[in-house]
Amino acid sequence: MARTWTVGELADELRVTTRTLRFYEAEGLITPQRAGANRVYSQREHARLRLILRGRRFGMTLSECREIVDMYDGAESSEQRQLQILLARLDEIAADLRARQADLRRTLTEVTDVAAQCRARLDELV
Repeated sequence: MARTWTVGELADELRVTTRTLRFYEAEGLITPQRAGANRVYSQREHARLRLILRGRRFGMTLSECREIVDMYDGAESSEQRQLQILLARLDEIAADLRARQADLRRTLTEVTDVAAQCRARLDELV
């Protein structure tokens, strides 16, 4: 028998809120089965949620996450196309992160320089 999760179990495992799971369901990104009034999450939803959460951590929009997870279902394209799209977006994210990193280095250098000037001036005043 395949592994399933309740909304609480899956939220705990993925370290998200149950509200997050319901939001992704409302957005059509996951489709848990129902057992009466309870949601039952399969391995499919588990895998999709892991991909969605990773994409969000990487800065992807929900639309981009949807495109990637839908391809895992074979709904839109082949694995090759899926990987090409994912790699292109990851390259964009990496470039953006490198640019931010360079900005942070410049800002840190400036902060360090101003702090040194402040310390020097304080030493003069003592």
